[in-house]
Order: sequence, then structure tokens, then C-alpha cells
Amino acid sequence: MLDELQRWSPRRWAVAAVASLVVALLVGLPTDVIPNPVFGRSIAVTWWSYPVLVVTAVLGGMLVATYMREPSVGADETLVDDERPTRKGGVAGLLSFFAVGCPVCNKLVIVALGTVGARRWFEPIQPLLAVLSIWLMAWALRARLRNATACAVRIR
Repeated sequence: MLDELQRWSPRRWAVAAVASLVVALLVGLPTDVIPNPVFGRSIAVTWWSYPVLVVTAVLGGMLVATYMREPSVGADETLVDDERPTRKGGVAGLLSFFAVGCPVCNKLVIVALGTVGARRWFEPIQPLLAVLSIWLMAWALRARLRNATACAVRIR
């Protein structure tokens, strides 16, 4: 896995960096972990939301970069990849959004549990959602990196 990361081109690392920034903004702005004038929170940001956002952004950016085609793959060929890491990465990103978000600002949580339920039941499991989202994102990235040098199916 680390061997694959060492083989990444500067172009792929640049894609990972830009994608990490995009992931950070997509998760951090609407949850108001990154302060902004558009979104707000009723409950203060927890201390662990910041590292969760950073780890999610880095892993998400690297996961996005694994889908970038390197120039060595011919333009007339299509690689058929396993879609399971993609789904796990997407689920992980959604979980991290719920993990760092304000429990009483989330309309889905309020509809499902009410305000009291959001504070009593949802807020205490947010750290677990954070751990699960990071684990799923790391699993998806590991799967993508381990299969990067495997024989791909080529369709012409």
C-alpha cells in the first residue's frame, strides 16, 4: 500500500490536495465547523470535530485521487474497477457529515428523533459515527491502493 503511494505522480498528489480541500469545504461549511456567514449552529462545535474534519478531508482527497487516470493508461481503454470502495467512501463521507454536524440543526435527525431525542440519543453517538466514518474511508482507500497494481480488466 505504501509502495503505491510512493509511485504516485506529482499530478496525482496535486489532485489529492485539491480534493482534500473540496471535501473539507463540503463537510465543514454546512456543519459550521468552518465558520461562515451562511450556516450556523445552535450547539458549539465539539473539540473532536476539527481532527475528524481534517482526517476525513485527507482520506477523502486521497481516495478521489485514486480514481485519477495516469497518462500510462491508454486513452482508448477503460478500466473496470470494483465499485465497493466507492460506495464505502461515499457512506463514510456522509457519516462524517452527520458526526461533526450540529445534532439539533440537522433536519433529518429532528424529524426522526425530535429535539430532545437529538440531544439525548443522537449527540452521544456522534463520536462513534466519526470513528466509523474514518474507518470506512481508510478501508476504502486501502482497498483502492491495494488493487491499484492488480491486473485490471480492459475493455476496448
